[in-house]
Amino acid sequence: MDNQQNRTEIAQLGEFGLIRKIKSLANQNIDTIKGIGDDAAVFKVNRENVLVSTDFLIENIHFDLTYTPLKHLGYKAAIVNFSDIYAMNGTPKHITVSIAISNRFSVEAIETLYSGIQLACEKHGVDIIGGDTTSSEKGLIISITVIGEANQKDIVYRNGAKPGDLIAVTGNLGAAYMGLHILQREKAVFIANPEMQPEIDTNNAYLVERFLKPENPRSFIQFINNENIKLTSMMDVSDGLSSELLHIAEQSNVGFEVFEAQIPIHPNTEAIAEQFKMDPTTCALNGGEDYELLFTFDPAFESNFESFEGITIIGSIKPKDFGTKLHSKGKNLYDIKAQGWKSF
Repeated sequence: MDNQQNRTEIAQLGEFGLIRKIKSLANQNIDTIKGIGDDAAVFKVNRENVLVSTDFLIENIHFDLTYTPLKHLGYKAAIVNFSDIYAMNGTPKHITVSIAISNRFSVEAIETLYSGIQLACEKHGVDIIGGDTTSSEKGLIISITVIGEANQKDIVYRNGAKPGDLIAVTGNLGAAYMGLHILQREKAVFIANPEMQPEIDTNNAYLVERFLKPENPRSFIQFINNENIKLTSMMDVSDGLSSELLHIAEQSNVGFEVFEAQIPIHPNTEAIAEQFKMDPTTCALNGGEDYELLFTFDPAFESNFESFEGITIIGSIKPKDFGTKLHSKGKNLYDIKAQGWKSF
């Protein structure tokens, strides 16, 4: 048991403070190239570089089975793990899947969950090679470990951004967050009146799919390697754009500026945000679960991206003393602070 007289609440540190604490206690042997603190760990096995990452998904914390089909959940559980490997410019190859299940789940339910995992694996050329199963007093817990590979010279970390680099993202941001709000709204309506059916129109369907069935920009990874484009840093947008920008700034020891008008937001995201009386930019900055890629690169490569659809330059890296700034559409300058997903 912990010492109650010298007790620090985990919430005081937060997820990333806790990770830093754990990192300070961890050893690192000669074969470890990158340990705790990036999207995936990197180590050598017989001179080959191996990437490893793992994620927990816990019922009623990370997902709600009221509106999450088990097949979609399985698919998403795999995809979010693949995303960590792609964010290092690697290729996911194998996963292990561990689950804790209560007696409210049938064999058929678990088969449906695994069918979603297998669908994602088939799409990305990944094998399920093992895992573990155990019981849970209530609810469902999923833990997936993904193993990938990459050439040493091609691996992209979070700590390589330098002043003068451009900042860009793939796809659009904030859609998954609005999809979650739609699902939560329909859940509340159903609880109030079980006779009511969900109202998911065409615009809503796009956003709901972005939340329930995210996709990885694997084609972008293939593109930069085919074009021999060198990125200076990269990570996936899982906790919100603001959090990810600050991670790169902290680990690269730099500042940055981004422009609100350049942040890519889908028209459906803007429309639904207006319905919920929310600011679309806030959704993009703090929503999370988009699983797009945030990256930096030398301006010399800017013209190379012209042939790839779906890349948006949103700002640039500055010296550390510049700070972390957002230029608003109203020409005001604000400090960016992380307000995305908090695990504790």
